[in-house]
Amino acid sequence: MLRWFLVLLGILGLIGIRGLEDKIFYDPFLQFFKSADQTALFPNFIWGKLILGYLLRFALNTFFSLWIIQFLFENKEWTRQALILILLVFVIVFPIYLYCIYDKFQFGYLFSFYVRRFVIQPLTVILIIPIFYYRKKVLQD
Repeated sequence: MLRWFLVLLGILGLIGIRGLEDKIFYDPFLQFFKSADQTALFPNFIWGKLILGYLLRFALNTFFSLWIIQFLFENKEWTRQALILILLVFVIVFPIYLYCIYDKFQFGYLFSFYVRRFVIQPLTVILIIPIFYYRKKVLQD
């Protein structure tokens, strides 16, 4: 019972990050993408502040994602592997997204939108959990 309560706390943490995103993170692109208007004006921003905001958000999302994985599977090695996968995806996707910003999304509005999702949302954990459940099932058989 405690285990599921702790998983729920992790999920609530991720929901809290999403719910408070406009209050706790510097991200002028929130409104830009919420408008879903490809003709919206490209916002002014401060590079350093923007990158720090994304790194903070990534760190918080990663903390709660790993929290969920640890209490779902109760396996520290799998939690470490999840951290490596999450970091790997971020290291690949974050520079691509920063380039999209630098290029003012000329590379493609939708491409930039979806790459951004991997930067600001914990999508990797949504992919990892089914993989680990399958792995657990295979190991039990």
